Amino acid sequence: MRKIMKKSIIFFGAFLFLSGWVIRDNVFAYGPTDLYDQVWRLINSKFVDQTNNDQNWAKWRHKYDNQIKTNEDAYVAINTMVASLNDPYTKFLDPKEFADETSSIKGSLKGIGIQIGVKDGKLMVIAPIEDTPAEKAGLLADDEILEIDGVSTKGITVDKAADKIRGKEGTQVTLLVKRKDNAPKTYTITRAEIEIKSISQKIPTEVNLPDDLCYIRLSSFISRNAASEFGTILNSNRNKKGFIIDLRSNPGGLLTNAIYISDMFLNGGTIVSTVDRDGYKDTTRASYNTYTQKPVVVLINKGSASASEIFSGAMKDNHRAVIIGEQSFGKGLVQEINKLPYDAGVNITIQKYLTPNGTDINKKGITPDIEVKLTEEDVKNKNDVQLKKAIEVLSKMTNGQSIAVQ
Repeated sequence: MRKIMKKSIIFFGAFLFLSGWVIRDNVFAYGPTDLYDQVWRLINSKFVDQTNNDQNWAKWRHKYDNQIKTNEDAYVAINTMVASLNDPYTKFLDPKEFADETSSIKGSLKGIGIQIGVKDGKLMVIAPIEDTPAEKAGLLADDEILEIDGVSTKGITVDKAADKIRGKEGTQVTLLVKRKDNAPKTYTITRAEIEIKSISQKIPTEVNLPDDLCYIRLSSFISRNAASEFGTILNSNRNKKGFIIDLRSNPGGLLTNAIYISDMFLNGGTIVSTVDRDGYKDTTRASYNTYTQKPVVVLINKGSASASEIFSGAMKDNHRAVIIGEQSFGKGLVQEINKLPYDAGVNITIQKYLTPNGTDINKKGITPDIEVKLTEEDVKNKNDVQLKKAIEVLSKMTNGQSIAVQ
């Protein structure tokens, strides 16, 4: 991969930045009480909000000293402490949960193929993963999950919800789902081994793509090979007049992938900035060695989150692409994954990121240049009006016509 000119450093020794995440080993020969204390100290020194949700963080340090006897006791105490931060992305992972997260980073997991998150206290579908049981069952971004196997999700954490939804291949999970103003509907879905596919050039619906345009569907930034695979596709399509990058329902992945892929299109300029708890701003800049300077359209929707928003924000603010679709999810926070003893882990929000124009998109999302909504009727009839609009706009751009944006 080509060198990127930047002020920020992608690798810090044992650190590896991931779509808002950083992995770090913290291996200590501690007992259960020490495990609790280690999480307290990590949050105390790293959590982006120095007020720790407007509370005296010191009160938690020895709160459970006489009650923690086993690892399970420590897990309960840690989860209670972490919940007080009121940050859905700062979370403790027990050994099973940490193994599941590691598996997803490696590119496979067992479940129904769905990205979930808590938004305004509700358990929401961020995006179904392409070609998985969840997508085939008809789950969509922004669906609210009311129950899992008959049990209410009120007050549930993302980790606990994921643990209930995942399971042995071939078994079933039943979800009660509410979509906008519609009546709740029950979905019974059979679990499978989910291979996280990153890149495809298969047109999702029956849309006629002109031969001189290239369509690239990027469903996740999570694969370590996503950037190199993306570069290979660009190189093999150098004869095309323009590119459609489809990030719809892409929940994110590796931050490094978002940076590298942005750099393939940007001729200098800022890609993304991060701001830590002390207000220190770190800026990553693009090189001057692009893969292509041909016109680009980027498709986003409510399920486009995290690394997807970094890429689309960089392309929009640098006036390198026209963004089409719907407002994105709005996850503008950076997490660090800390590996703990006993194969556990803790994800801590350590930074917020800003688009090149300095925009904080957390809980707001990226606003498309051209808004095109995809209705349930469109989905039912396989009428991809967003992709059709992207083709229309890109065709005009490749013919030298100006595009009116909002």
